Amino acid sequence: MALRRALHFVFKVGDRAKTATFYRDVLGMKVLRHEEFEEGCKATCNGPYDGKWSKTMVGFGPEDDHFVAELTYNYGVGEYKLGNDFLGITLQSSQAVSNAKRLGWPLTEVGEALYLTQAPGGYLFYLVDKEPPSTDPVQKVCLAVSNLQTSINYWTTLLGMKVMAKNEETKSVIIGFADTQCKLELCEVSGTIDHGTAFGRIAFSCPRDQLPDLEALMKKENQKIITPLVSLDTPGKATVEVVILADPDGHEICFVGDESFRQLSMVDSKGNYLLDKAMAEDKSNEWFAKHNRQKAAA
Repeated sequence: MALRRALHFVFKVGDRAKTATFYRDVLGMKVLRHEEFEEGCKATCNGPYDGKWSKTMVGFGPEDDHFVAELTYNYGVGEYKLGNDFLGITLQSSQAVSNAKRLGWPLTEVGEALYLTQAPGGYLFYLVDKEPPSTDPVQKVCLAVSNLQTSINYWTTLLGMKVMAKNEETKSVIIGFADTQCKLELCEVSGTIDHGTAFGRIAFSCPRDQLPDLEALMKKENQKIITPLVSLDTPGKATVEVVILADPDGHEICFVGDESFRQLSMVDSKGNYLLDKAMAEDKSNEWFAKHNRQKAAA
């Protein structure tokens, strides 16, 4: 399954301006593209919402060879409730640590050359205070699972990932499609996995012709399919096909056809401008303040 690759993790954001500051000025990521949508996504990319929303892709480089973040903003929603499902993203960048200190962004030292910080909304980021590797500073995404062996079976046997490392003491495993890609860390926690309303989604690509087989395998194994194979349109850009799955703990997993996604995900030199323009034109905060109301909490 080396042809499959890790793409991005989806975060729902309630404060787009503060979020942009964190990713651009603290982490040092670039806006790769920004898109506005008038109505909800057929594959619930923006969550279970029908209204206007935006998608901003940010990362240290093109999604062809970097793991990036997808920031989805629903215009009427100001905050989301965190669950215990997402345990953090680890990235290696001494510049990000330096930026955080310079800007007064809260940092907690949690190990040797390792700092913990939070993106707006409470999403955890672990920053390794070392020069970034030549490939991609983003090292791993960590998700909580209720039964490690059940999860390993799902992600390796059904999705084709391989085990890179296992730690019996911490009840965790690191898996991935290739050594050169961002890894997925699964950590067993006690109790059930709560996704809150902030639940994210991890995305991978695979050759387009694998999507029907992947969907058929999940049906055969009686695994949950959130969105059967569907085509998604982005105005003025490539149409992509996706299948959206859920693992045994309900973590959402998007598989997208690689060929068209490489066209869709090309870096847009106007991305930064389009995000700033959208934020400047977004008068939703003023409207709610004027009417003495608060934005909805999801």
